[in-house]
Amino acid sequence: MFTTPGSSSFVEFLNVAAPQLLPGRRPLPAGYNADVTAHATTIVGITCEGGVVLAGDRRATMGNLIAQRDIEKVYAADAYSLVGMAGTAGIGLELIRLFQVELEHYEKIEGAMLSIDGKANRLATMVRNNLGAALQGLAAIPLFAGFDLHATDPAKAGRIFSFDVAGGVYEETGYDALGSGSIFARSALKKTYRPGLSVDDAVSRAVGALYDAADDDTATGGPDLIRNLYPIVWTATAEGSQRVPDEQVAEIARAEVEARRDNPVG
Repeated sequence: MFTTPGSSSFVEFLNVAAPQLLPGRRPLPAGYNADVTAHATTIVGITCEGGVVLAGDRRATMGNLIAQRDIEKVYAADAYSLVGMAGTAGIGLELIRLFQVELEHYEKIEGAMLSIDGKANRLATMVRNNLGAALQGLAAIPLFAGFDLHATDPAKAGRIFSFDVAGGVYEETGYDALGSGSIFARSALKKTYRPGLSVDDAVSRAVGALYDAADDDTATGGPDLIRNLYPIVWTATAEGSQRVPDEQVAEIARAEVEARRDNPVG
């Protein structure tokens, strides 16, 4: 089985070789299980001149408790794409790791990188496979973004894809947000987003949107100046997927906090 040429999909291979390792194939106890797991929020994505920015806060909650203050919810999916997640933290992080392996496996087998649409469709299939667990409260939804290597205009190559719990995939225009604080983050971006933002401006707006989300949503963590915890921010451009240095994000977050002192209700 392991030496026979087969599908370029690692998920399909795992489905044959060891299906019990797939998140959606594990048996679950009866009942609704969401209250016994940590949940992660909030993720924002913004397209910009020559790429895209994906950022997430650091808080995970379990009911009314803070389960973790420094969780990381945004990662590089491969050399030119990014993925973040909200929902059941354990399943979401496992989904991201499996997606990373899926893309690496495809590239090794086929000798070429999947198109950005192909990556989004592969991720949609993985989300769909978790539908049974999602209906029992263990839902994890990703936000996918990347630099389209086949775009006719590299300045507009940043693309964002959202998903629903049934595996539907939808391309977003300009920006999007995911998680319990998404309604507030999206509202903030609606006021500040402009086409053609520079990468630095998009990073600043992403951090600002997460601040607004944390201001109104208790499950979203704001900048923690005492513990030096700030959002995780990644960019995907023609130079590849890169994490914005923590020092740079911290500087932006501190500036955002200082700016709010002058208008704390704005």
